[in-house]
Amino acid sequence: MTRVPVDLAGAPYDILVAPGAFGQIAEHLRGFARAGRLLGVTDEGVAAHWLEPLREQLSDAGIVLEAFIVPQGEQAKSWNWLEQLTDWLLDRGVERGDHILALGGGVVGDLTGFAAAIAKRGCGFVQIPTTLLAQVDSSVGGKTAINTGAGKNLVGAFHQPGFVLIDPELLATLPQRQLAAGWAEVVKYGLIDDPEFFAWCEANRADFFAGDLAVRSEAIERSVRSKARIVAADEREMTGTRALLNLGHTFGHALEAETGFSDRLFHGEGVACGMALAFRYSVRREKCPPEDAERAAALLSASGLPVTLAQAGVHCDGTRLVDHMRHDKKMAGGTLPFLLARGIGKTWLAKDVELTDVTAFLDEERAF
Repeated sequence: MTRVPVDLAGAPYDILVAPGAFGQIAEHLRGFARAGRLLGVTDEGVAAHWLEPLREQLSDAGIVLEAFIVPQGEQAKSWNWLEQLTDWLLDRGVERGDHILALGGGVVGDLTGFAAAIAKRGCGFVQIPTTLLAQVDSSVGGKTAINTGAGKNLVGAFHQPGFVLIDPELLATLPQRQLAAGWAEVVKYGLIDDPEFFAWCEANRADFFAGDLAVRSEAIERSVRSKARIVAADEREMTGTRALLNLGHTFGHALEAETGFSDRLFHGEGVACGMALAFRYSVRREKCPPEDAERAAALLSASGLPVTLAQAGVHCDGTRLVDHMRHDKKMAGGTLPFLLARGIGKTWLAKDVELTDVTAFLDEERAF
């Protein structure tokens, strides 16, 4: 059992990483129930595996769980489902002192967190992430949002959870493709500023995918510590430090937009391809050794992740992808900053990138 503190002024909280913790869930959630009741949000897939075991444990502890169930996938991160969820919370008399439980992956966490941020002008929420991507990334740091027709995560709020419980054993029911998508975010922490962790990922990839619980727990713990450190230094992306977490996301979000924010390309798959593109673009700008870009792509590819436009199922020209980028929420004064790399573990925020050059690069990438 490991507790990772997220040290934020005015809103500190703990992330508990503990295999088997779900089996003692009532003990961990008791303090967040009001008058013997918890309001929770999950999706159809997670509900099939974990909702009844959760209800039974809470019931044995004298806590009634009322659950709102959304569809699986990015479609739930929408105005429609946000409206339905907030209406449901208000109909059940949610109060500002309540903590809404998010049981699921990144979509459930984002939707629940945003609803908690706006219901009664802000109430609490706690997270039990059930996907690897949510465990190592989206459940940590307080970014909540929905998607719109203009792009991904363009409407949302910074709203920190009160507690995050991560049980690596919950990954046992996760399909291999979703596990790989989450692994992309694990690898990202090594690529950002921790070359030793990247090397650890290379050495332990096979054991991780084979289900080694100790390896999975270490991967999650090290990832969470990395993100907690960065978030504590720059909670709202004001200094540029937190922007490092966006490695691969500018390219990746454009790929997701082109594939309709659907299961044609999971978020983690888009990030994986985006990171490979960011490293190759850094080589193109003569900033990164080619062998480092090849090494990054090799690990991602060996993990079953796309590293080229074709592998991501994207066949449009560079102009169309750059048009998607123009809707990126990081756009400022007509300029879009890009996370680029000088090598493994040596990323930086470039603010001098010409989108015409990115267009030309993406057109070249169509040949691979």
